[in-house]
Amino acid sequence: MAAPTAPQPSPGTLAAFEAAKGFMPVHEGLALYAAALEAGRLGLPLLEIGTYCGRSAILLADAARAAGTVAVTVDHHRGSEEQQPGWDYHDPEVVDPQVGLMDTMPTFRRTLHAAGLEPYVVAVVGRSPQVAKVWAGEVGLVFIDGGHTDEHATADYEGWAPRVAEGGLLVVHDVFPDPADEFTGQAPYRIYLRALESGAFTEVSATDSLRVLRRTGPGI
Repeated sequence: MAAPTAPQPSPGTLAAFEAAKGFMPVHEGLALYAAALEAGRLGLPLLEIGTYCGRSAILLADAARAAGTVAVTVDHHRGSEEQQPGWDYHDPEVVDPQVGLMDTMPTFRRTLHAAGLEPYVVAVVGRSPQVAKVWAGEVGLVFIDGGHTDEHATADYEGWAPRVAEGGLLVVHDVFPDPADEFTGQAPYRIYLRALESGAFTEVSATDSLRVLRRTGPGI
């Protein structure tokens, strides 16, 4: 018997994803979309940490629309470490010339508008640990794709992993076990290991650098 076909976003959504600024490859995006669709069955918000210009938010919003829920994006929109001037991932097009700092919020809003998905997204502008402190409810999915230092990745994990509902999903991006990827992927790798070692999460799937884990118990 052939394996079931993984769920796919609509051609329009996939085209919007591919056209958006960002770094997530299509195959990882499709794995994220499948996880978001599954988590959406819980009827709880799907939450993303690290939005940049909205590439992955398109997929979360489309899954939220299908599930009758909402995608929540958390980002200060000033760019993470590797996106600052002088780094490989810096894009001068998203620098606000009036203040001289990155501001990805306008591009993010245009991205959602072009995809027709604005009604399904709540954009929270702020730093992840501060937002986590005032967030009271559970979420069906937490997608960690923020800063890649241990300080930021750990704060994202500690702030948001406890808010994943039983049966919900924790998704971590840029998980690279190779120590040669110290800057880009070792901090996400360490929080991924911490989640498994906690006993609260069980791995569901791995698609290159994207890891999907299910909340199966207490212990975070």
